[in-house]
Amino acid sequence: MNRKIELLKNTFLVAIGRCSTQVLGFLLLPLYTSILSTTEYGNYDLLNTISIFIIPFITLLMEEAMFRFLIDAKDDKEKGIVITQSVVLTLTNLLLVSLIILIVGSIIKYDYTIYLILFIAASILSTLAGSCARGQGKFKIYSLFAFLSSFSTLLLNVLFIAVFRIGVVGLFLAYFIGNTLVSLWLLFKLKVHKMISLKNVNKKKMKEMLGYSIPLVPNSISWITINLSDRLIIAFFLGAASNGIYAISNKFSTIINTFYSFFNMAWKESASKALNDKEKDKFYNNIYINLKHLLISVVIGLLAYLPVIFPILVNKDYHSAYIFIPFLLLSIYCSNLSSYSSGIFAAYKDTKVMGTSTIIAAIINLVVNLTLINFIGLYAAAISTLVSTLIVYNYRMIKLKKYINLDKDKYGFMSMIIFGILVFTYYSNNIIIYIVGLIIGTIYPIYLNRGIINSIFKKLRRVK
Repeated sequence: MNRKIELLKNTFLVAIGRCSTQVLGFLLLPLYTSILSTTEYGNYDLLNTISIFIIPFITLLMEEAMFRFLIDAKDDKEKGIVITQSVVLTLTNLLLVSLIILIVGSIIKYDYTIYLILFIAASILSTLAGSCARGQGKFKIYSLFAFLSSFSTLLLNVLFIAVFRIGVVGLFLAYFIGNTLVSLWLLFKLKVHKMISLKNVNKKKMKEMLGYSIPLVPNSISWITINLSDRLIIAFFLGAASNGIYAISNKFSTIINTFYSFFNMAWKESASKALNDKEKDKFYNNIYINLKHLLISVVIGLLAYLPVIFPILVNKDYHSAYIFIPFLLLSIYCSNLSSYSSGIFAAYKDTKVMGTSTIIAAIINLVVNLTLINFIGLYAAAISTLVSTLIVYNYRMIKLKKYINLDKDKYGFMSMIIFGILVFTYYSNNIIIYIVGLIIGTIYPIYLNRGIINSIFKKLRRVK
C-alpha cells in the first residue's frame, strides 16, 4: 500500500475513534463552566497535570518502546516478549509509586490522594492497551477503543457532574471508570493475557527497550514540566481561580493538539515503516509541507471564528481567558511541528535529541515565567510557553538535517503575515473588523490547501 494512503487511512481510523467524542467534550464546556467554579476546575486541571508528570517516571515510556518494537516483531513469540517487558516493568513501578503517593498524601493530608492514584492507574492502563493495538497495526480496533473510552468518560462526566452533582470528584471517577473498563476490554480482545508470561522476561530485550525508551523520559518530562510549571506558578502567585482561567485558554489550542494527535499516532508507524523506502525523503518532505499548511490553517481559522463563538461556548466568569488564546495557538503550532520531527527521530531510534531539546526549553520556560509573573500576570505563562516551543521547534529542525533536508515552505512568510493580521482582528473588538477576519480566515486556508482539496474532489469523482 502507498505510504501516503496508508498514513491517511490510519489517521482517519484514529480520528473516527476520537473526533466525535472530542468535539462533544468541547461542546460540553458550557456545562462544566456553569456548574464547576473556577477554583474547582483549576484544582482538577492542576491534579491532572501533576499525574501526567508522574506517569513517565513510572512507565519509563516503555509503552513507546513496546509500540516501536512491535512494529519490527516477526511473530507472536517476539510480540509476547516485547509486551511482557513493558507490562512487568510498568506494573512493578506502579505499585511502588502508588505506595509512595499514599505515604506522602497521608503526611501532607492531601484530599485527592486516592483519586490521583486511580487517575494514574487508568491512564497507564489505557496507554499500554492503545500502544499494544497500534504496534500490531490494529488501527480499526484501536479506533473503536478510542471512541468507547472517550464516549464512556464523557457520559459519566455528565452523569456525575450534572445529575449527581458531585463536582470535581465526578471528573476523576468518570475518567477512571470509563478508561479502565474499556482498556481491559481491548487487552482481552488482543489476547494480551495469553502473551504475557514470566518465561518471556528477557534481560537483553529489556535492556534494548529501555535503551530506546529512557531517553524519551526527559523529553516527556520536559514537555510536562512546561505545562506543570505554568500551573504551579499560576496557582502559587495568582491562585487557583487564575489557574482555571488559564486552563480554559488552553482548551482552544488543545483542539489543534487533539486533531494533530490523530495524525501523530499514525505518523509514528508510517515514518518507521518508510525508513527503508527508496523515496523516503520525498515522502517525509511531502508530509511536512502539507502538515504545515493544515496546522497554520486551523490556527488562522480559529483566530477568525473565536471572536464569534467564544462568548457562546464559555461562561462569562471565564471570559478573561480570551486574551491569552493567540499566544497558545501559535505555541501549539510549533509544538506539533516539533512532534512531526520526533516521528523521524523515532524511526531512526535516535531518541536522545528529543530529550535534550525539551530539557533546555523547560528551563527557559521556568525562568521566563518566574521572571515575568509578578509583572504581567497570566501573560507570563502564555509568553513563556510560546518561547519554549519556538526553541524546541528550531533546535529539532537543525538536528533533523542529519537525516533529511526538509524543503522550505514557499507560503511560510505569507502565512505569518495572515496570522498577524488575524491577531489584530481578534483583539479589535469591532464587528466590521471581525467580519473582515472571518473572510480572510475562510479564504486563505482554502487557497493554501487547494492542492489537497482538489485531490479529494478528484478521488470523490472517481468513486462516483
